[in-house]
Amino acid sequence: MTKATADLVDRLRLARTEGVGPVTYRSLLDRYRTPAAALDALPGLARAVGRPDKPAPSATMVEDEIAGTERLGGRFLMPHMPAYPPLLALLPDPPPALAVLGDVTRLSDRSVAVVGGRNASLNAQRIAADLSAALVQEGITVVSGMARGIDAAAHEAALAAAGRTVAAVAGGLDRPYPPQHAGLQARIAVAGAVVTEAPLGTEPQARHFPRRNRIIAGLALGVVVAEAAQHSGSLITARLALEAGREVFAVPGSPLDPRCQGSNDLIRQGAQLTERIGDILAHLPPGPDHFGATLRPSASLKHTAEQLPARADEVSEIRASVLQLLSPAPTSVDDLLRHCQFTSQAAFLAALLDLELGGVIESLPGNRVALIAQQQGG
Repeated sequence: MTKATADLVDRLRLARTEGVGPVTYRSLLDRYRTPAAALDALPGLARAVGRPDKPAPSATMVEDEIAGTERLGGRFLMPHMPAYPPLLALLPDPPPALAVLGDVTRLSDRSVAVVGGRNASLNAQRIAADLSAALVQEGITVVSGMARGIDAAAHEAALAAAGRTVAAVAGGLDRPYPPQHAGLQARIAVAGAVVTEAPLGTEPQARHFPRRNRIIAGLALGVVVAEAAQHSGSLITARLALEAGREVFAVPGSPLDPRCQGSNDLIRQGAQLTERIGDILAHLPPGPDHFGATLRPSASLKHTAEQLPARADEVSEIRASVLQLLSPAPTSVDDLLRHCQFTSQAAFLAALLDLELGGVIESLPGNRVALIAQQQGG
């Protein structure tokens, strides 16, 4: 095994460890510098808060996943790699491991997401197709989630126009969903790209779709919602786009059609009313450079070499203080640090990391943390 392959195995083992989400993954690498060192530290971090160790998957398991992905024609992208999508890298919690089929450069294109309901009307599907074809003709890649309805219409139109489309999926690359879209996924993999955070063999479940939606929103400069009911997953994608500073567009629909209530509400809340391609182009940012560094992770989550290591006794004391201040309601890490006025930022961040890996708190988008409900009062 080459050194690069060994590093990939360690990074994927860390990313696949239960309890290590995107924020924790980044924090572990900030603290321990290498994935191998972070993996070595995991058992001790669990013991520090009295929690059972959740072992990382073995190197053999991860090597099998890498080999299986390569047999499909895919590869992995991770945030430290030059080919990692620049817009996703701007998120405070970029996915630590992406499995990709097809042309990985499509993930770095100037892109717009087109999403909407699975039970969309024919009119909405036609509008989504027309907008998608027009976007591709303008040199813009169309991103969607390969679901029935609006997603499929967007992908099909983009493929027919020039093939510039990306599908973010909720399951493993070897588990097309819905199953009847296996052929569509194969065509997208040839002409564009298919991307997921999920390991091979993962059957899509409801809890996987928010992660897929985060990829859709994160890859795109803007999100077009063609038709969405209240509580639709497309509205989650729109919210994630807003949190990431991206533009949100919505196609107006009949107030008598419940399938349009969510997308009409987006317009009331300030989304760009969209009827034709010009409505998108007039408000679309030029590219990733438009965002600068404003969406990068807060400095309070970053360790520096001078700050490490933190003293164990200090970390233990801070853990106790933090637990008294947190509740299940999300709290800003920056606000917590300012309120506590801890002398050692490294010890504070080490305490947060210990608590998260111990299953006591969870990291949330927007540089926030929350006490896991069952821990309150304990």
